[in-house]
Amino acid sequence: LNGEEFDNFSQEMTDIIYDIKTEMGTYAEMGIDIEEKAFYDILAHMRDKYQFTYEDDKMLALAKEMKAVVDNTSKYPDWSKRDDIKAKLKVELILLLHKHKFPPVANDDVYMGVLSQAENFKQHHSHTLH
Repeated sequence: LNGEEFDNFSQEMTDIIYDIKTEMGTYAEMGIDIEEKAFYDILAHMRDKYQFTYEDDKMLALAKEMKAVVDNTSKYPDWSKRDDIKAKLKVELILLLHKHKFPPVANDDVYMGVLSQAENFKQHHSHTLH
């Protein structure tokens, strides 16, 4: 790296570190852990993408319950490779979303988006966050 490239690289790394610290502060301020924040972010993304109203405090409670459901299901060895366990997880999450009226009007795209992102998150982060 030459001087200018190094300066650009250093600035990018500083920005990334700042963003990570800021993000870590947001979930701590919300009184949740990093996994619950990830589920909260999934819900917020779907709410914004499909443009419906859902209160932040309700989303926070739902995110905590989602994490508990996913943790309970993912405790089984090879859970992500077993269709029976993944099907059970999908049913439990859909029932949970329905119980919390998320989204307010049933929308299969929202359900599938939440399920897909929740499953992907857990598969890719389960070994690093425990």
